[in-house]
Amino acid sequence: MATAPDDNELIRRRHAKLADLRARGVDPFGGRYPVTHWAGRLVGQLARATDEELKGVGAVSAAGRLLTLRHHGKTCFATLKDYTGTIQLYARADQLGDEYGLFTDLDAGDFIGVTGELFRTRTGELTIRVKAFAFLAKALRPLPEKWHGLKDVETRYRQRYLDLLVNSESRAVFQLRSRLIKEIREFLDARGFLEVETPMMQPIPGGAAARPFVTHHNTLNLDLYLRVAPELYLKRLVVGGFDRVYEINRNFRNEGISTEHNPEFTMLEFYQAYADYGDLMELTETLLCHLAQALLGSLTFGYQGQAVDLTPPWRRVRFHEGLSEALGVVVTPEADPWELIRGPAGGRVVHADPAGTPAKHWKALFEMLVEPTLVQPTFVVDFPIELSPLARRNKDNPALADRFELFVAQLEIANAYAELNDPEEQLARFRQQAVERERGDEEAHWLDRDFVRSLEYGMPPTAGEGIGIDRLMMLFADQPSLRDVILFPQLRHSEGGSATRE
Repeated sequence: MATAPDDNELIRRRHAKLADLRARGVDPFGGRYPVTHWAGRLVGQLARATDEELKGVGAVSAAGRLLTLRHHGKTCFATLKDYTGTIQLYARADQLGDEYGLFTDLDAGDFIGVTGELFRTRTGELTIRVKAFAFLAKALRPLPEKWHGLKDVETRYRQRYLDLLVNSESRAVFQLRSRLIKEIREFLDARGFLEVETPMMQPIPGGAAARPFVTHHNTLNLDLYLRVAPELYLKRLVVGGFDRVYEINRNFRNEGISTEHNPEFTMLEFYQAYADYGDLMELTETLLCHLAQALLGSLTFGYQGQAVDLTPPWRRVRFHEGLSEALGVVVTPEADPWELIRGPAGGRVVHADPAGTPAKHWKALFEMLVEPTLVQPTFVVDFPIELSPLARRNKDNPALADRFELFVAQLEIANAYAELNDPEEQLARFRQQAVERERGDEEAHWLDRDFVRSLEYGMPPTAGEGIGIDRLMMLFADQPSLRDVILFPQLRHSEGGSATRE
């Protein structure tokens, strides 16, 4: 963030105050403070208390950041903020004595602790009459824009601490995120799922078509990869007898940055034995409806100007039917997707490499032509098997996979399928993926022989699903970008930004 023309002078003054405090023997960065009451809770609990009732409370001790100070000669009003809210302070020269000058010399942003008694001003505002105070942390930089809010988007992302400090809307988003994850855990725990943890550094990155980040373990002299998905480890646990497992996990994919993509992101991934992808569609409907009611109090809400209605049952459309509708011609699983790009889709913007695989071409067609039309919750089902190397084939049509993706407000929220549990077929598909890697596809799956070995011990029929927590947060918080729902999103290097180091 560029420094405003007067910031250097303001910072210089604060450093001078810091030096003066130290010269007086005052510690500007104090230690523990015995807080007995929190600002917002005091205001809420005593909103209708009488003067007599306030006297009965006795002395209170509070701590927090000063937002404002208003001097009136020998009296001073201030606003103290902690994580629960704000409360007004009232200081008098005859009460604080020699300390009064130190109080009035405080700056907005300083942390202090105060002890005093409660009273109500003539305007009815609950206030602490300060009898003593302590320095807890001197702020050496002024707060942004005099508390009118931090509007510069780039600064909000790079210096999230300032964004949270001055923008109540941002704080509300991340408080909502915490509630979302809590509700997900309670929902799955109540249905017998076991929360587990799987490796974030893996010798073979598997479970998704994505480029991994690579690191090196010096002692073992071994390259390791940050996980792109926990899938293969979670399915190993199903083999081991955990029939219902889930993980709220951090994944890392060496891909581009956009409003819907961040190299580090959060996923919910869960597996249920003796189920198929139809069971998971029902479970997903129930989960998202539960979350909407718990977080928003309604199944209908707005997202970026679009009305969304989660009332079940949700629409289901087959992959090729969606393309048929978009192109105006009948598209079957046997069609050549490249010919569709050259022919019926010729006038549309479909970015695809002529030398690409059929899987890449199907993916490009669907992303460009169908996904933008999916506003209301829609399960897209029965994907081409080429797009689903870990999914079970459809029994009626082996060219298809028993798979679905959920879209809401044009956002891909979930991906799920009936898991392939035939070790011989899984090995064959891994080998085909290896061929694609040799041809230059850096996102093709790696061959994981230990995972195949685990399947050879037997994995029951299982369905698994991944739900993007960040995109789900975009939806429920009505935010246009992942950067608005990830506390510290990855950004391009910037002078003075969080990416710099000395």
